[in-house]
Amino acid sequence: MPRARLADVAARAGVSPATVSLVLRDRPGPSEATRAAVQAAVADLGYRPDRTASSLARKRSQLLGVVLDVSHPFHAALVDALDGAVSGTGLDLVLSTTTSRRDERMAVETLLDSRCAAVALLGSTLAGPTLDALAQEVPVVVVGRPGSRLARGVWADDAAGLRLAVDHLADLGHDRIAFVDGGAGTIATARRRGYRAALRGRGLEAYQTVIVGGSTEAAGLAAGARVAAEPSPSRPTALVAFNDRCAVGARDALLRAGIGVPDEVSIVGYDDSPLARLATIDLTSVSQDPEAIARESVRVVEAMLDGEEVADVVVQPRLVVRSSTAPPARTAPAAGGHPGRGA
Repeated sequence: MPRARLADVAARAGVSPATVSLVLRDRPGPSEATRAAVQAAVADLGYRPDRTASSLARKRSQLLGVVLDVSHPFHAALVDALDGAVSGTGLDLVLSTTTSRRDERMAVETLLDSRCAAVALLGSTLAGPTLDALAQEVPVVVVGRPGSRLARGVWADDAAGLRLAVDHLADLGHDRIAFVDGGAGTIATARRRGYRAALRGRGLEAYQTVIVGGSTEAAGLAAGARVAAEPSPSRPTALVAFNDRCAVGARDALLRAGIGVPDEVSIVGYDDSPLARLATIDLTSVSQDPEAIARESVRVVEAMLDGEEVADVVVQPRLVVRSSTAPPARTAPAAGGHPGRGA
């Protein structure tokens, strides 16, 4: 008969593996009823702790596994912030990346095989039931979007972020503000809803234009080409993009078509990634405050590892204004001339 594992005890007792670990180490947190259920499950299954593994665990920090998209600049910023946030906590980071051939589930399996104490999923696309199943094995924090019944979420308020972007453009005088969409994911859906709500808040809902986009420069390039093909009188004078990569792609398409940025079309990105801060791009962007997200994510992980009940956390974003936005042009260029291209 195979040897019973900690996860087997957790399943029998109806609690998380982290809670079982707390009971076996006689740590505070679990109720008396929970302790009794765990002890009964241990007896029923004949569970015996792996003393060698426990000894090794005491000699090293606990591992916080992080799943990230290797091509996403904002994920790099989050990992850097997480590394700073775990300093002095006893946690160490282990990274597992998604790539074109390696999806999120495969990246998670690598972390589970590495015996991580908890898992942080950056920009996860996993559905709620899948997150709940994973959270039965280890504490899970979903970074960048709401969590699920068992997994906790830490994210910046997308409705507030889109409101900042739309208000900035409307205050400059824009009334044809379009949104370059990010697709069907949870984060994209929240930002699309935030855009629509922000337009309603400024009385601009009559001009509600959602352009098919995505999360990459190529998707933004295609969206920008569609905008450039529109005749000037009906073309949006401002774009808010799903993220900075999409915004940069749209900007490139407009400039290639001879449409000035921000002379004729202003652009706002999302994430305030290093890409947005390049002098040659200088993109106005919504910052999600990765340092605050990282601090809260680590705090949530520590609480879950201690067996505490913890709620989702929402961080407030801020707008960083750069040279990709300006008041809309109200007059046509002089004959033979053309507005200059923005930086």
